[in-house]
Amino acid sequence: MSPCSATAKGTTSYQGGGTSITAIHPDVIRTHILNRLDGPTLASTTCASTQFNSLCKEDNLWRDICNSTWPSTAHPCVVDAIAAFPSGHRSFYSDCFPTLHHRGLLHRHSSKESQEKRLMETPELISAVDIHYAGKLVYSKVLKSETRSLWFLSSPLRIDLLNLKETVPVPVPVNFEGVESTCMENLEEHLTVSWIIIDPACKRAVNVASSKAVETRRNWLKEEMQLRYSTVIAGVEEGELVQCVVVVTCGGKEGTELDLKEVSMQVEDMEGDIVTGIDSLVILLVAMEGQRCKRSTERLMEKPELISVVDIHYAGKLVYSKVLKSKTLSLWFLSSPLRVDLLNLKEMVSAPVTFKGVEGTCMENLEEHLTVSWIIIEPTFKRAVNVASSKAVETRRNWLKEEMHLRYSTVIAGVEESKLV
Repeated sequence: MSPCSATAKGTTSYQGGGTSITAIHPDVIRTHILNRLDGPTLASTTCASTQFNSLCKEDNLWRDICNSTWPSTAHPCVVDAIAAFPSGHRSFYSDCFPTLHHRGLLHRHSSKESQEKRLMETPELISAVDIHYAGKLVYSKVLKSETRSLWFLSSPLRIDLLNLKETVPVPVPVNFEGVESTCMENLEEHLTVSWIIIDPACKRAVNVASSKAVETRRNWLKEEMQLRYSTVIAGVEEGELVQCVVVVTCGGKEGTELDLKEVSMQVEDMEGDIVTGIDSLVILLVAMEGQRCKRSTERLMEKPELISVVDIHYAGKLVYSKVLKSKTLSLWFLSSPLRVDLLNLKEMVSAPVTFKGVEGTCMENLEEHLTVSWIIIEPTFKRAVNVASSKAVETRRNWLKEEMHLRYSTVIAGVEESKLV
């Protein structure tokens, strides 16, 4: 019998003679393979086959992953809350990994009626908090916040993790000497915080802390260091942005180990003012509803082209208008730095501004009156976005070439975790 016919009738799936994964007993797959995978890998494995799809949905696998990633999820009240989720720990992991900002920046607001209904359905929030240093658990705690009291709804929202005068030791030697002390560098690099907010009534959860500190501050008088773990999401008003911030304050005496003195969570507007409890509750509940997106590679294959609709005005009058199409599946487009040029080679467009050199009223007039709209349309999914700021955010002069350069930019989330572009 030929090797090919033996493969068809036996337990091998390729000519090399190896045993097919389907020939392995499911108990062996559960206890020796699947329980060694992390969350993203386990989720990907569900697509391998029908058998794997069934095995990878078992709740005990996702429970172990949740407990190892966030030890606070083993707390009885969190266990009870997760048990009510549609798919148990798998749904919970899907809500909380990764952190909030990818969903929060993109979600569309639910209606006012829907928000009011959610408020009435949410009598409490559960905070499951885990703090690690260099991969080792430093502190874990679960808090409940009652959301219907007048104090909660009308006061600026701040949830404190530690009790009064409670401190938590961190294995970092205190060293405040020098502007770039190793103590501060170690905290920025190795101290991670997870603050998961759970709505047990609506069976949703969200992780509001960034994976690493996005800002650090020193208080030289008190010999303290403050780290801020924040994510930017949509606020209550249309077009408004707010920050979900976890603030960690550390301190200690020179030569001893560092202590966590305060850990708190709050929602701030972009000026740094803390938002009230009722507005914070609306923001968090809407963020929990944020739609889950397909994997990036799947979305790319469904987008053969993008359409750019560009309009340039000066003092309210149209100067130039053009529509461009960009093919997105070519190797050149996917592998090269992206730059879409509006004008053809040697094409120029005149603007009604008298040129008097690169300084003076000419530059001021351009900054004040020249506006650009660059709308990118994705026709397959029927969505569009305007990527240009309403006015120039930066101007540059080239004295040698007698040219002026204006930049109309917006800041959004990048591909990598916590990266802005």
